[in-house]
Amino acid sequence: MKKNLLLTAFLFSIAMIGQQKIDRKALVSRHNVKVSAIDTLASLSVGNGAFAFTVDATGLQTFPEKYQKGVPLGTQSEWGWDSYPNTNKYKFSETLKDYNQYGRTITYSVQEKATPRKNEAVNWFRQNSHLLQLGNLGFEITKKNGTLAKAEDIESIDQTLNLWTGEIESSFKVEGVAVKVKTLSHQEKDAIGVKVESDLLQQGRLKIRLKIPFPTGEWSDFGTKWEGSQNYKSDIRKNGKTSAVVTHVMDSISYDINLKWKGNAVFKKKANHYFLVEPSKTNTLELSCLFVITPEKGAAIPAFSDIEKSSISGWKKFWESGAAVDFSGSTDPRANELERRVILSQYLTKIQCTGKNPPQETGLTYNSWYGKPHLEMHWWHGVHFALWGRPELLEKSMPWYQNAFDKAKKLAERQGFKGARWQKMTDVEGNESPSSIGAFLIWQQPHFITYAELLYRDSPTPATLEKYKERVFATADFMASFAHYDAEKKRYMLGPGVIPAQERFKAMQTFNPTYELAYWDWALNTALAWKKRLNEPAPKEWQDVLNKLSPLPVADNVYLATESAKDSYTNPEFKTDHPSVLGTFGMLPETTLLDKKIMKNTFDLVWNTWSWDKTWGWDFPMTAMSAARLQMPEKAIDALFMNVVTNTYLKNGHNYQSERLTLYLPGNGGLLTTVAMMCAGWDGTTENNPGFPKDGTWNVQWEGFKPMF
Repeated sequence: MKKNLLLTAFLFSIAMIGQQKIDRKALVSRHNVKVSAIDTLASLSVGNGAFAFTVDATGLQTFPEKYQKGVPLGTQSEWGWDSYPNTNKYKFSETLKDYNQYGRTITYSVQEKATPRKNEAVNWFRQNSHLLQLGNLGFEITKKNGTLAKAEDIESIDQTLNLWTGEIESSFKVEGVAVKVKTLSHQEKDAIGVKVESDLLQQGRLKIRLKIPFPTGEWSDFGTKWEGSQNYKSDIRKNGKTSAVVTHVMDSISYDINLKWKGNAVFKKKANHYFLVEPSKTNTLELSCLFVITPEKGAAIPAFSDIEKSSISGWKKFWESGAAVDFSGSTDPRANELERRVILSQYLTKIQCTGKNPPQETGLTYNSWYGKPHLEMHWWHGVHFALWGRPELLEKSMPWYQNAFDKAKKLAERQGFKGARWQKMTDVEGNESPSSIGAFLIWQQPHFITYAELLYRDSPTPATLEKYKERVFATADFMASFAHYDAEKKRYMLGPGVIPAQERFKAMQTFNPTYELAYWDWALNTALAWKKRLNEPAPKEWQDVLNKLSPLPVADNVYLATESAKDSYTNPEFKTDHPSVLGTFGMLPETTLLDKKIMKNTFDLVWNTWSWDKTWGWDFPMTAMSAARLQMPEKAIDALFMNVVTNTYLKNGHNYQSERLTLYLPGNGGLLTTVAMMCAGWDGTTENNPGFPKDGTWNVQWEGFKPMF
């Protein structure tokens, strides 16, 4: 394997000789986002990966209700979790249900509405803990007649997100009076900086409003719930001439909102959880707002100028690091749009997905699934960082798996398996969340081995092996013990008791999903490679599973979704959701189980008959990866541009899914992973840009990519 890696690296270094270095600033800047109207799907965000702040066309969060059904105006940090009091003393054991699996009783945490107490317990553990909207910072603009300005009163909008510096510059008018706003985020602290210039400040008609919303405790949270029954308190703890601190006390968390300004202003409490910065005798105001956990008293509030310096230098460092790809030499009419999506996806995943925790699917903008991350989605959130030459951004979230390790081991132990079973829907502490689907998903299980192997490829040292081996081996231990030996068929089975990545199959009726079988094969072989690198003996259990693992299920010369679904392509329901069978040779490399001719037949059948209008944003990159590996680059491009709603990329770069899910970061991450593979290929690739057509319409220049497995 090491020789293959060296050969691949050498071939690509030869291929790249003679190419001019990409002008990265020009590349990035030609995709700066421009907004000229109140567009609720064109909200813009600043952030640092662990904290994000999303604004409307005014440059602040002035009209949250107007935007709540678009891309909401959120303020979220990865530390901002709260839990309601467990007044009814629900126990997690109340969410468990017994299932007969492999001839023994195994418990899974599932949803069940038939039993009221159990249903209440399930709901409590699903909604707790939940990620918070920390505060809404917007303008309070008074018109000449004394009424507050509404969204329709904002005129002459001209807003630009400068991607190279991470700055949002906004200008607009209210009743003919101009307002200029600059908004940015510190790259190491949960702080935003705002600079406002307008005569409305001097007239006392432009104030900055801070409102702290109540958490909804529901599936989504847009940061617009202003009333609640909870006895939360927001008090001014400090109030000086140029700074103030508001402490917000909740159920299980207390945090401070630190404000610092330059210019004449006073800070006042207007109502419960509602404060105002009121400028006077000035037409310029600089404001910093820092969010911290309350024990961090005396936290230094950076000045606006310091936040600006941090943003400019931090983004320059980011854009000049890792890989870059330039499509400007291409004549295919889709090339510029692909480049736009790639640039904006890098920006969005950097500010939303590079914290210490696996991110939720809507990042740090607004809650979906109560703000909880789904570990099967971490592949889409994080793999691309390694391929783009930024492995340190993936590595930042790896310690979370150490923090959650004990709970993953207890989950496996509870169910009678070895090793660690990685949770599906979880929280910042690694707690399992009840889910009738999530409890049976297994495709998140090998992901940790994927991440560790990517990091090892970047730094193939004994230190990397030592750092991750315990979790790699515990991951493999579970996989080997989960595979059940069928004495009659004389082979190991996955399930019944599984739901594939394509979530259309009933857990206790499903066995041997194709993608998961291939992933088991790859991951166990990779874990064995780690044993060999460390000069440790290979566990007989792992090798036995590999030797006798069920073959990929085939019917009519195509791979089935699962061995248990002979009607994989005749049952209309089974042609919806993720076509994860394509991940078998797309997300995954060629395994010992794969027949590429059968895979090609499978791809063609899926391509021609799938219900593409019933898919998700990462399905299109996954399809493109499979097409690229099957040497069908035209299909790879066509997949990335399939005309389906869930493949929509908004003006701000977000991957829109539906009214319920207006942004979906796995789509952005999937796009970046796919483009890296289409450029740099995968192990054994001998050509440059293997994923792009060779008809002369795609002249793709890139630098810094790493090949995939």
